[in-house]
Amino acid sequence: MSVTAASGFAAAGVAAGLKSSGKRDLAIVQNLGPLDAAAAVFTTNRCKANPVLWSEQVISDGVVKAIVLNSGGANCYTGARGFQTTHATAEAVADRLEISAGDVLVCSTGLIGEQLDLDQLQAGVWDATLALAGDDAESAAAALAAAEAIMTTDTRPKEAVHVSAEGWTIGGMAKGAGMLAPGLATMLVVITTDAVLDSGQLDTALRLATKVTFDRLDSDGCMSTNDTVALLASGACGIEPGIAEFAAALTEVCQSLAEQLQADAEGASHDIAIEVVNAATEDDAVTVGRAVSRSNLFKAAIFGNDPNWGRVLAAVGTTDAAFDPYGIDVAINGVQVCTAGEPDQPRDLVDLTPRSVHVHIDLNAGEAAATILTNDLTHDYVHENSAYAS
Repeated sequence: MSVTAASGFAAAGVAAGLKSSGKRDLAIVQNLGPLDAAAAVFTTNRCKANPVLWSEQVISDGVVKAIVLNSGGANCYTGARGFQTTHATAEAVADRLEISAGDVLVCSTGLIGEQLDLDQLQAGVWDATLALAGDDAESAAAALAAAEAIMTTDTRPKEAVHVSAEGWTIGGMAKGAGMLAPGLATMLVVITTDAVLDSGQLDTALRLATKVTFDRLDSDGCMSTNDTVALLASGACGIEPGIAEFAAALTEVCQSLAEQLQADAEGASHDIAIEVVNAATEDDAVTVGRAVSRSNLFKAAIFGNDPNWGRVLAAVGTTDAAFDPYGIDVAINGVQVCTAGEPDQPRDLVDLTPRSVHVHIDLNAGEAAATILTNDLTHDYVHENSAYAS
């Protein structure tokens, strides 16, 4: 159970025929209220898909009553017809749920540059609205079906739930296995809560959470045109949490989803956490971690189980962060392989056979820290992205 774990929400996932596989490819999440507050963050890629352009308008007033999501096509670079398809999809949801199309977020994922079939979308909306399930025995299955419907190259659905001691709940679902690099958001994510919060509070909490979770997932350095993270509040539990407490819980949910996305990254054989400590600023720590995460030489070395720490330092040196090049320490999976820019323990002591890899970089330049999540560069990643067209 994910997006229906919080009271006041219903969900569904159906097969509309958008995927050639015949698998589920359209989902709806409905906010049943009594509140309809929402916040969202989107890709900062200047080349934005039609659903993002639509949804940026919808979220401007902080009111969202439903989200419709499809896989099987990104609806990006599809011209005026593509935007009309997005609008018509929102209208179809609005007609079925008796709400305004201006309160319907639209999300799409899949191949860029191909038109979606509007008839299939509208038929899928009809089927999904009939299948909507919320606060009943079918809600968990409905939430899972929705999480499955937004998958593309994902091998499994991603869900997370936090239940507070006070009685409010946060639930979320996510998709993403490739094009995972930050720009406020890095994939399609829907998060729901039954807490009593207004759109301004939701926006504050969401931006705090995404900054340290999704924005620090950098699997392959490629930013999507369709990225959306949406947070909806129904207020159904009647409890108003403190914003700091809520933001902390939201961060936990986002971190869980980010780690699930990392673990399902296309073709990956290692999940790598690059922890940068004692940086002059947090921005410096992020910059250094991201530089290492985007080094194909480093990522290829990890794929080959080679603890080549020289590639770490070479990547660090490309940044404008504050540090002494000969004052950097590096440890890989607990083995101190470099101290003050010189060899320390033999690299042969580093065991890279486990899937989990931890790289610890000490800049010795301050007190700030940050961790970037990434993956290795594998033959399977290259193959999948040379053959992917669905």
